[in-house]
Amino acid sequence: MSRIGNKAVDIPDKVKVSIGADGAVAVEGPKGKLNWLLPRDIKASVADNKISLVRSAETRSVKALHGLSRSLVNNMIEGVNTGFTKDLIIEGVGFKAAVQGQVLNLSLGFSHPILFPIPTDIKIAVTENTKISISGIDKKVVGQVAADIRRYYPPEPYKGKGVRYSGEIIRRKEGKTVQ
Repeated sequence: MSRIGNKAVDIPDKVKVSIGADGAVAVEGPKGKLNWLLPRDIKASVADNKISLVRSAETRSVKALHGLSRSLVNNMIEGVNTGFTKDLIIEGVGFKAAVQGQVLNLSLGFSHPILFPIPTDIKIAVTENTKISISGIDKKVVGQVAADIRRYYPPEPYKGKGVRYSGEIIRRKEGKTVQ
């Protein structure tokens, strides 16, 4: 039994949701539009400003897709209503970032700058040269962009240098000692 899948998703006043006969879910709100196609064993219906999802079979894979589908529809509604943000922090001497048009320029101690092309539906803001804020309406895309930027120089445990998520705790290791 999927506890998450059985919960109905509330629709805010500013958001419009339409569900096609083939399972296409279209969500439109103040921040933009998102579309997604439901798995074939999951059916959705809108009633009283709530979306309820039901599954047609009781197999293990369909039960898993039931909860996943509900979470994705909820994320779509939250994204077009309020949006999602991820914050990154750059630590290290001389490490910095700057937005230049549709490119994020990262100086992370390599012999060359790293030029990261910003996707069209994502907004990136840099403050204090070391704080990067990534925002958008699609939670998956925002998280993937943040992970791609972090992958260029993940935080290392000895000095703590690198790109890390805001709130991420890096366990520091003790270096070698002379005897």
